Amino acid sequence: MASLITCPHCGVRPKEEFTIKGDAAPVRPAASASDKEWHDYVYLRDNPMGRYRELWHHLNGCRRFLVVERDTVSHEVYSVQDAAAFRQGGSE
Repeated sequence: MASLITCPHCGVRPKEEFTIKGDAAPVRPAASASDKEWHDYVYLRDNPMGRYRELWHHLNGCRRFLVVERDTVSHEVYSVQDAAAFRQGGSE
């Protein structure tokens, strides 16, 4: 059985419609940030096991960016929300 993701805009959709963009937590540094801050932002990422928030793009649907909280081991999905709402709510 295919894995399904519940898009807040399109409803239940197969995971193949989405692309994973990585960790949902990093915030882009200011243009005036140091080279070290930019290096860390671009190249350094955690790769945890367990529950994790990721930025997903619903490429073959509404084309919105979503924050998907899932278990990286079992692939169980706990929540899905619009990325704009995630940023406005200050969720971390």
